[in-house]
Amino acid sequence: MRCLVTSARPYDRVYLEAANAARHDLVFVETVLDADTASVARGFPAVCPFVDDLLDAQTLEILAQGGTRLLVLRSTGFNHVDIPVAGKCGIAVMRVRDYSPHAVAEFALGLMLTLNRHLHKAYARVREGNFLLDGLLGFDMHGKTVGILGTGKIGTALAHCLHGMGCQLLGYDIQPNPECQQLGMEYGPLEAVLARSQILSLHLPLTPETYHLLNAERLGQMPQGSILVNTSRGGIVDTRALIAALKSRHLGAVGLDVYEEEAELYFHNLCDDIICDDTFARLLTFPNVVVTGHQAFFTREALTAIAATTIQNLDDFEAGRDSINRVAGRA
Repeated sequence: MRCLVTSARPYDRVYLEAANAARHDLVFVETVLDADTASVARGFPAVCPFVDDLLDAQTLEILAQGGTRLLVLRSTGFNHVDIPVAGKCGIAVMRVRDYSPHAVAEFALGLMLTLNRHLHKAYARVREGNFLLDGLLGFDMHGKTVGILGTGKIGTALAHCLHGMGCQLLGYDIQPNPECQQLGMEYGPLEAVLARSQILSLHLPLTPETYHLLNAERLGQMPQGSILVNTSRGGIVDTRALIAALKSRHLGAVGLDVYEEEAELYFHNLCDDIICDDTFARLLTFPNVVVTGHQAFFTREALTAIAATTIQNLDDFEAGRDSINRVAGRA
């Protein structure tokens, strides 16, 4: 089956070709898919987009006119795809339901430790010959209360890490996870979890219900000096409200691997360009904010699993088999 892999980086080619073993005809392009570039997929029955591709109604209609019948996403989230329109266009959508929850969970923990122990500042200081400890004081994670919003596989993996460190666990989800409860996690309503969380980690999908879930009011419900970490989706946090909470010194530190307007920034080398997003630029001015470029998933194990599932999705679609990875649409 011919499949166009868009927003392709060198590592995508390495892992996808290894998993493919020449079963499908994969064509790799660096082009970011949207309505202006969708014509590049003409003649490809399958397209493999990434999270920075925009599969809105206009793009999907162009893809359908060009003969595309399948979107095989190399991601778990699918908020960048207009699912109802895909179904109307006769385009099936398949995703990677699971890859390595440990990759994201461990990265979230890494952000917590970096912010708490000021590792980013210490690294920069030592390289400049400054070995003073002033301003680097942290706290023991042991015994601290950590809230986890979203206790699916990633949230559960993080809960295991934090339980091993002796943290007190709070959880918020539509349905409590028995595995987390066995670790001693206490579930509660959102407001109660926010009010008690000295550290808060987000692991929710981006839906209309979770968009700007953490707005000014809810950020204000968090304890003074608390730490917020987001490795899920940028749109869950109202960035302007977040900046206000940082300016007022209500939040103690913030770690962001995602950003709600990241599409124009992430997965690109902008070293020689001027970043015109003033909101993003303001985030970078805070010494207690660490921003990374959507890399929480980026481990060998995760890329291996993503590639294997992506190729399996192509196999299943071509063979007409049902798959738990099917999101919507029809063949």
